[in-house]
Amino acid sequence: MNHIEIKNNEFLRQFEFEFNGHLAKIEYSSQERKVFLTKLVVPEEITAIGFKEDFIKCVLNHLQEENLRIVPTSPEIAGFLRKNRQYKEMLPVGIRI
Repeated sequence: MNHIEIKNNEFLRQFEFEFNGHLAKIEYSSQERKVFLTKLVVPEEITAIGFKEDFIKCVLNHLQEENLRIVPTSPEIAGFLRKNRQYKEMLPVGIRI
């Protein structure tokens, strides 16, 4: 699972990916040029190894291309950022994880 095509569902404020009929999503809210990543939902039916990490990376890369800052309020996403320091520059000034 190297590349995941995500959909930004702006109406529901979530990034989505459908895998084998199951919907994985990262819920968000936005304010100014910051995106608050509030909740990661991956159905237990999606058992592909590394799926969560690939999904988070794909969303972060999309936000990086849009030149947006991120505030991870989801514990799983914050944990991912701790392990993957290359995304640290996306955090707003004064935010540490």
